[in-house]
Amino acid sequence: MAEARGGAPLGSDSPAGAGLIRIAMGVEYDGSAFHGWQLQDWARSVQGEVEAAVSRVADQPVRVHCAGRTDRGVHALEQVIHFDTRAQRPERSWVLGTNVNLPPEVAVAWARPVDPAFHARFSAIARHYRYRLLCRRTRSPLDRDRAVWLHQELDLDRMREAALPLVGEHDFSSFRAQACQAKSPVRQVHYCDLEREGERLELRIGANGFLHHMVRNIVGVLVTIGRGEAEVGWVEELLAIRDRARGGVTAPPQGLYFVRADYPAEFDLPRRVVELPGGRSSGRTGDPFS
Repeated sequence: MAEARGGAPLGSDSPAGAGLIRIAMGVEYDGSAFHGWQLQDWARSVQGEVEAAVSRVADQPVRVHCAGRTDRGVHALEQVIHFDTRAQRPERSWVLGTNVNLPPEVAVAWARPVDPAFHARFSAIARHYRYRLLCRRTRSPLDRDRAVWLHQELDLDRMREAALPLVGEHDFSSFRAQACQAKSPVRQVHYCDLEREGERLELRIGANGFLHHMVRNIVGVLVTIGRGEAEVGWVEELLAIRDRARGGVTAPPQGLYFVRADYPAEFDLPRRVVELPGGRSSGRTGDPFS
């Protein structure tokens, strides 16, 4: 992280201390060029770019925390972050000043002072994701790394029926990464919808929280069912057996978008109307689900 001035970054993993102001931001980014959100000593990360840019505006090192860490290649429409600072800046200055110092793949949409008790991760009561597929005979080189290309049609009715058991509170052990560090595999899925628009198919899902690779593993199973290679009841079976080794292929990262996080009304955060950019597809060849 490039520091504006000497000293360690101000911590913000607990309520803001005396003399500190807590600022929340909404951040949009194209994850294609990054090794994920989390700060890496050896590779480019979204967190590293954001911290460097905010530190320059604050004229002091800062440490930022996010609503949901994303993996390499995953995008965000409105990632919510917070940081603590002693710097007094208007909201407009936080936004414009930070954006001037960010690369083209990352932008701040809004900034707002928040209650010292606010935490981008722990105050969130729900998170929302989307996953995009392009189903057609040829790839789209103009929109590579923004969705996953499949060269065959999927049976949307089968996929919708298969997704129904996902809604509700369940043990999602069959849909978590082997290396997932969450203490509990139980999550409450609020909705899981699939929509088709022409050649594009989109999964939309919201929950009180997600396990590592949970959305991508769900997509891998649903695509297999949509191809007719597994029965519609496979999702229900996986929920019952709670065994990741019996699950499907993990879908590639480039189709996944962190849409937003929800917070209690008392924090009064802005909410952008966020829509996925149209016509995004992967430029990669081959079958990512085989």
